[in-house]
Amino acid sequence: MKTQAVLINSRDNVATVVDDYASGTLIHFFLGESEQTIQLLEDIPLGHKFAIRDITASEDILKYAESIGVSTTLILAGQHVHVHNMKSQRG
Repeated sequence: MKTQAVLINSRDNVATVVDDYASGTLIHFFLGESEQTIQLLEDIPLGHKFAIRDITASEDILKYAESIGVSTTLILAGQHVHVHNMKSQRG
């Protein structure tokens, strides 16, 4: 199977897509040794992130097992994670 998304660390709550994917696409990725599947709820452009589980408001967005920001609203598994629903804690 072609790689569709990359999850760097098992603590992460987002994965990054390696191509443009439309809403409704089933995305396959690995969480450790286990293959996971999530249906995208929104279009996700190449290089952008989607939630791999529900993320509550004010929860850290974890990529590389590090916080890259905080959610500003509830983000459902399969939703696009970007500046419209998270804010950076850097800079």
